[in-house]
Amino acid sequence: MAEKKECLITSEGFLKLEEQLNDLKLNKRPEIIQQLKEARAQGDLSENADYDAARTAQAELESKIKEIEYTLEHAKIIDNKGKNVVSVGSTVTINYIEEGEEEEYTIVGSLEADPLENKISNESPIGLSLMNKKVGDIISVDSPNGSYDIKIIKIS
Repeated sequence: MAEKKECLITSEGFLKLEEQLNDLKLNKRPEIIQQLKEARAQGDLSENADYDAARTAQAELESKIKEIEYTLEHAKIIDNKGKNVVSVGSTVTINYIEEGEEEEYTIVGSLEADPLENKISNESPIGLSLMNKKVGDIISVDSPNGSYDIKIIKIS
C-alpha cells in the first residue's frame, strides 16, 4: 500500500485550496457536463471532436479534484508565526552577504511555493538551509548555481 504523504501547508494556502476545490465542483464541473450534453446532441460520437474534447476536459477536471481532495485530507496546517527559529510558515528577512542585498521570504510547503510572491519551499536549497536557524545566524547555501552565504536579519 502506498505511503500517505503529509502535505505541509499554511492556513492561507489551505483556504485557497478549499476555494479552488469549491470552484471546480460548483462551476467547472457543471460547465463540462453541459459541454458533454451539447456534444452528445450532435449525433455520432465516434467522429465528434467536441465530445472527445469535453471527455478529456472532464477527465482532467476530475483528476485535479481528486488531487486537491487528497492534499486537503492529508494537510498539516502550519502556523509558526512568532517563533524564534525559522520553520514552515515563517517570514524571514535575509541578507545576501556578497551582494549586500536584503530579501524577505515566506517559507511554505512545496505545494504553495511561488517564487514570484517570495514564497519558497522548505525543500528548496535556501529553504532547507534556513530551517531551524535563528536571527543572526550566517548560513552557507548550496545551490545548483554554487554556494553563497546569507545572514538572517529577522524572523516573523
